[in-house]
Amino acid sequence: MKDRVTPVVLGLVAFALLAALWAPGPHLDSPQPSQEVPNFDFELAGRSMELTDLRGQVVLLNFWASWCPPCVAEMPSLERLHQRLHPRGLVVLGVSVDADAAAYDEFLRANKITFPNVRDPERRISTLYGTFMYPETYIIDRQGRLVRKIIGPLEWDDPQVIEFLTRLLESSPS
Repeated sequence: MKDRVTPVVLGLVAFALLAALWAPGPHLDSPQPSQEVPNFDFELAGRSMELTDLRGQVVLLNFWASWCPPCVAEMPSLERLHQRLHPRGLVVLGVSVDADAAAYDEFLRANKITFPNVRDPERRISTLYGTFMYPETYIIDRQGRLVRKIIGPLEWDDPQVIEFLTRLLESSPS
């Protein structure tokens, strides 16, 4: 009896996994390169803003969470990138999906993160962007169009990344 049950159970498990992979996610499609990215509103330092308020600057929009090990690993390089290229017009904007405000605040404080960050515990912004894996980053040109989407962590101060972003900053009219 046991020999007949095992293949049935394995078959049901395999079917459930395949169904889960093919099922549509609870997110919208991500913007595509050269497409204008969705606008959203947020509060930063007590001031209401919209992403469109950042037009004229290159924006690196990074979705992250303090409970996400790859997100935590890439944060120091994002901070170094911010320090290096912010004076040239790059805006690094973090969007945390942390539900726990205290954990979010403590993470930013403990890691000395100075680039702008907003908390999106309801995942309103990440859903708008079709983000479901963290970290996920969108590089947006000065006109508000997507240049590149990166899924997963990156060493943001790698020379090739710096060169790419510097070219984008120099080629995009202010």
